[in-house]
Amino acid sequence: METIKTIPEMKQWSERARGSHRTIGFVPTMGSLHEGHMSLVQKSVSTCDVTVASIFINPSQFGKNEDLDTYPRNLEGDRRLLETAGVDVLFLPSPQDMYPEGYKTFVTVEGITGHLCGQSRPGFFRGIATVVVKLFNIVRPHTGFFGDKDWQQAAVVETLLRDLNIDATIKRMPIVRDADGLAKSSRNLYLSKDEMTPARSLSRALELARHQVQNGQFSAERIRREIRQLIEKNKAAHIDYISICDPDSFIEQDEIKDESLIALAVHIGKTRLIDNCIVRREKCKE
Repeated sequence: METIKTIPEMKQWSERARGSHRTIGFVPTMGSLHEGHMSLVQKSVSTCDVTVASIFINPSQFGKNEDLDTYPRNLEGDRRLLETAGVDVLFLPSPQDMYPEGYKTFVTVEGITGHLCGQSRPGFFRGIATVVVKLFNIVRPHTGFFGDKDWQQAAVVETLLRDLNIDATIKRMPIVRDADGLAKSSRNLYLSKDEMTPARSLSRALELARHQVQNGQFSAERIRREIRQLIEKNKAAHIDYISICDPDSFIEQDEIKDESLIALAVHIGKTRLIDNCIVRREKCKE
């Protein structure tokens, strides 16, 4: 596996790969890799001629008093995982290269970013959209791989690729969970032993919601109330949002439609976790 640290070198590598008619798969990450990330890597390696993974903790998506300085870092462990998985290039740009002195340009996706995480984390999706455009312009992948745990983020990326005529598509992959249902996340490393049980209340709440829909309960208000009651049994849990919304527009719904997204953001102690599932009137799936 080759490690590339500069933008010009990464562009040159991608130009050679495209010139030899090889398809480039791309997995952008902030490091501290887990099974969720690796499922994206494995899909890229198995379906594309070459795979690039990036590790870049993007400062523009962190707000004031968020965890930029303490975000988990494990570069050597990440490097070993990526090399073993068959990644061709690890791209490691620096913040100074990505956002040099005098940097003035940011990308805004309107509408869908005004809900869920975009409402509770102002500027978050501007940072996401900006870094994705930059990375896709540098790496020039044919396909980017994203996880459904960050459902809204994947929708934002799909939208900006389409609207800005960027010649790439994305492949979305299912949420990866531990044996007790907790969605894999780099931020799970923050959780203490005592916080693991309340952290798993997110997936238990989603399972409760799925069962209710399967049993004919379509009132979004009723389901939100049941979710809140389950999660708030844990004193360590503080709810940011419980959303039952359209999975494309993220507009809140009064009742479960043919397809609805149930999305949660909950603080467990100092750790903010997100999770989601898709439910349908006739069936539910994660």
